Amino acid sequence: MHRITFDLDVLRSFVTGIELGSFAKAADKLGRSTSAVSAQLKKLEDQVDAPILRKAGRGLVLTPAGETLLAYARRLLELNDEAATALRGVDLEGWIRLGMPEDFGERVLTDVLGRFTRAHPKVRIEAKVARHAILLDSIASGNLDLALTWDAGVPIPQSETVGELQLRWIGPAGSAALPKPTVQDPLPLIAFEAPCLMRTAATAALDQAGIPWRISFASPSLSGIWAAVAAGLGVTVRTDIGLPANLQVLGPDICPLPALPTLGLIMYRAEDNPSPATQLLGEIMLDAIQSPSRPLRASKPAPLLRVASS
Repeated sequence: MHRITFDLDVLRSFVTGIELGSFAKAADKLGRSTSAVSAQLKKLEDQVDAPILRKAGRGLVLTPAGETLLAYARRLLELNDEAATALRGVDLEGWIRLGMPEDFGERVLTDVLGRFTRAHPKVRIEAKVARHAILLDSIASGNLDLALTWDAGVPIPQSETVGELQLRWIGPAGSAALPKPTVQDPLPLIAFEAPCLMRTAATAALDQAGIPWRISFASPSLSGIWAAVAAGLGVTVRTDIGLPANLQVLGPDICPLPALPTLGLIMYRAEDNPSPATQLLGEIMLDAIQSPSRPLRASKPAPLLRVASS
């Protein structure tokens, strides 16, 4: 039986194109021409001796062979990247104090700690999950080496913008259309205890739109907020990172509420020149957040149905 040896660069082009929804975008991201990526896809189909993509209208969809290959390609690339990380710091030792908000605790923290400790078992990590104000104080006081948290506009020299995340109205899964809030029956709002960036964003948007509201439930923890929303006590405002399966983002057909702003995500470092171990951990954190192949939602991601060809 002829054994197939896949080219990891080819697999990376395939996976990146699927995740970005465009092989032209994949070519741009990977620094290749579109024709080079097309040749790589042709090579893959020749190797598996079956089509991995087929036309569907103006786009492309994965064939059954393509779906199978995608799952294995992601595993191969993750193992390759993990091995590369391990070899870069084969002798790393030390202690890193890491902090992040509850939103990232379940998905990102598990992924990051698992990948890092497998590659660098001699490095000890102390993790702290807390609200952003506590994390900022801990970084400023030198009690954390690395922290991922929301952008509160606090200037800290050793910081890096990770991205902007859209704030969203969130309610129970399967929510029916919400009645229009009135002075007699204001919108029930669930939020963290003040001060809270997302609470402030929600109330400011409602006030600007002239929509009456009331705090129906305040919690010191994210789990309390999720439980209150799932119980139907009101709506909340968060990003959709870590959103449980029993909750959903409320679209305008269900919740005709005002648009919300984005919220910056920042990585803070206690030192301008962090240790090699801290630097590597920061890189793994960024990859865990920014890689489309590692979904951050707790609910099962929707199946890939369509990939635009350009």
